[in-house]
Amino acid sequence: MVKGQVDFITLGCSKNLVDAERVMRQLEAAGWRCVHDPEEPKGEVCVINTCGFIGDAKEESVNMILQMAERKKKGKLRTLIVMGCLSERYRAELEEELPEVDEYYGKFDFENMVERLGIPESRNTGIPKQYERKLTTPKHYAYLKISEGCNRFCSYCAIPLITGRHTSRPKAEILEEVRWLVSQGVKELNVIAQDLSSYGLDLEKRHMLPELVDEMAQIEGVEWIRLHYAYPTDFPEELLDVMAKHANVCKYLDIALQHCTDHMLGLMRRHINRAEQDALIKKIREKVPGICIRTTLLVGHPGETEEDFEELKAWVKEMRFDRMGCFAYSDEEGTYANKHYTDDVPQEVKERRVEELMAIQQEISGALMAQKVGTVQRVIVDRKEGDYWIGRTQYDSPEVDCEVLVENIGNWKLEIGDFVNVLITKAEEFDLYGEIC
Repeated sequence: MVKGQVDFITLGCSKNLVDAERVMRQLEAAGWRCVHDPEEPKGEVCVINTCGFIGDAKEESVNMILQMAERKKKGKLRTLIVMGCLSERYRAELEEELPEVDEYYGKFDFENMVERLGIPESRNTGIPKQYERKLTTPKHYAYLKISEGCNRFCSYCAIPLITGRHTSRPKAEILEEVRWLVSQGVKELNVIAQDLSSYGLDLEKRHMLPELVDEMAQIEGVEWIRLHYAYPTDFPEELLDVMAKHANVCKYLDIALQHCTDHMLGLMRRHINRAEQDALIKKIREKVPGICIRTTLLVGHPGETEEDFEELKAWVKEMRFDRMGCFAYSDEEGTYANKHYTDDVPQEVKERRVEELMAIQQEISGALMAQKVGTVQRVIVDRKEGDYWIGRTQYDSPEVDCEVLVENIGNWKLEIGDFVNVLITKAEEFDLYGEIC
């Protein structure tokens, strides 16, 4: 018997999404119906999975809590629960300021929510394994979290304060989860962590990411493996051989570089200099020809001068990254920068620097996309919109990267999750167009 509906609202990154999916699977086994990100919340219980990374994300989370608290006051909601990064970091403050919330959970105790909401005496569906989830993504792709936490302690970053020390999941458990995901129809695995590069160091005091990816690639049914959030310092270079070896390991690497000048890399406590960083990028491109590198840059960090920024702009033009995001520094309490530096770059200067860098990247992206016209790309179909099938190449991660719009000229009978070969006929700065061939 269904006990009622629980609405889950997930804010922040894909790592948060995995946590929410795990709880939803447990709750559904306990007799609840779970709805993720409903257009119009109707459940008697609402769970908000919060983000606490930077100021804007924290504000969004608090506003959502206030919005749902208002629904509760009006009698449209019986129970309001908050979980995730914001409540992990600020639970005491939230409990004092927002007493309308019935329960708070952090990053590591959220599974207790199942006990809080009540477990029926018998479960017809059985007890799910810890890694089983109610997938909220289209069924052909899923996120695969292989570790939690980070030991890097970059000056600006609050992640270690929220998630704690880096903890790798056992390899055997991850591989078991991969097989389970494949059994659910998943073809594409987007591997995520705060720091992929450190996977295994806490388990066996060695880099285990290369062998993990190698074994994942050999599991029948795994069509694509894509890697997110590697760290440049102490990068496991054997991974490049694995990427070159397996056709189902996407030629794609998300590696956050943040800056290029020795001055700023030092202030950011990145434990790498420009020469070492440039050498790594060169090696990645040499060992995995045609690889798509996605990176993230940070501007406006305390101490960043106009000279630093001009050098960064020149470096971006030189490196010609396939994908790039840029963020303005946010002064986060408890971080090294917050304790030891003065936030001395005005907000309007930070925002101008973001705009300038993204304008440069837009031009680079347009030129790189134009080079794909006339090529044939293997595309996975995500959805249909009007006269177009919308999909992605191996160089594009869901939600954050480019898409391929395929006009259904020949009335092809496609299904969501199908792979098709597409001749690219047109390119824009952030999208491609093509036809099935």
